Amino acid sequence: MVQFYLLSVLMNIAAGYALVSFATEPKGTKVDGVREFMKDGTIRLIVGILGTTVGFFKLLTVMRGDIPVVGDFLPSIAGIVAGFTLLLEFYRANSNVTTSSIDKLDAIFIANRKLIGIVSIVAGFAHFLFPNVLFL
Repeated sequence: MVQFYLLSVLMNIAAGYALVSFATEPKGTKVDGVREFMKDGTIRLIVGILGTTVGFFKLLTVMRGDIPVVGDFLPSIAGIVAGFTLLLEFYRANSNVTTSSIDKLDAIFIANRKLIGIVSIVAGFAHFLFPNVLFL
């Protein structure tokens, strides 16, 4: 479906930008407003939920002429991982409960959030520019 294709591209780029721009300082440019908007915890939660959901449903839906599951594998996995990272960040910021499994997930996802964000942005743009390429 074309709707999930568009949502996948937008959510990959939005979630990736939220992950990449989190620790950057304002530089006095016009982009600072968007950066500050994406630092809000509620916005990050919404983008995380939408990114994970759209990534999951992108695995299930197929564009016409595309190979099921394989055709959109990388963008959907990038969306799921970026969304899950944002959700994990929100959980860690708002919860006092820690377990060893949460610490392991934290070491995997939160420690590499900038890399996950870059991969998500690249997957979103590549998915937009090359719609019929296998794995994209």
